[in-house]
Amino acid sequence: MIAVFVIVTGLAAWVNLRGSRADSRRVRRSLGKPAVLGGDFQGFTVGLLRRKKRPTPLSLVVLVQQLAALLRGGRGPSRLWEELWLVHAAQQDENRVAPTETALLSDSSQRVLAAARAAAAVGNSPAHAIRSSAAKSYTARGSNERRVWMELAACLEVAETSGCPLADLLSRFAAQLIAEEDAEAARQTALAGPKATVKLLSWLPVFGLLLGMALGVDPLGILLDNILGVATFGAGLLLTVAGRVWSSRLVASAAGGY
Repeated sequence: MIAVFVIVTGLAAWVNLRGSRADSRRVRRSLGKPAVLGGDFQGFTVGLLRRKKRPTPLSLVVLVQQLAALLRGGRGPSRLWEELWLVHAAQQDENRVAPTETALLSDSSQRVLAAARAAAAVGNSPAHAIRSSAAKSYTARGSNERRVWMELAACLEVAETSGCPLADLLSRFAAQLIAEEDAEAARQTALAGPKATVKLLSWLPVFGLLLGMALGVDPLGILLDNILGVATFGAGLLLTVAGRVWSSRLVASAAGGY
């Protein structure tokens, strides 16, 4: 019975840790930060080292603001994307020579930007190139960067078909993205309290058993020596796991489904 108790308690701890890691990954994805990969301690250490060496991905809000600034400066369609590519390609080269903390575009965004630059150089529509390249570069349809690129392509198409000033349109689009980032940061701040409460309530039964053992009450003997104790332990464990899963889903739903 002791072995069964240890195995079941270990499974409950694994569920709690898995939920905590899932919450962390959702936060990183919502804020545009890469998740740390690695199933064991070595993978976790390698992930931390890589995260320290690799700069934070540049927010696409900055890219949209740069596009609007270049348009206000009088750049044409082909020169616009060429100069934007030169700026970010130069930053990538400098970072390879001497790694810094400068934020750079992700590899997928670099490919989309290169596709837009190539299309503009031959007189084709950058919007179509952006949409095609983003669909190929981002495997996850729920990626925030993919969504921003698709919306940027929509802005370019609207400007091409209607003739409205693209600089003003991009400025408003950048303001909308900033508002979304601020709202997401506020949402995660508001959810910090419920997440901490869920973790605390999930671990309280384990702490209670350890405290009872430290005081010499022998809670394991009380729980495992009779059928009623085993049934109470099993029911409490099932309710704890169910509450943990339900609370995690509620937090995920409140966070916007990330």
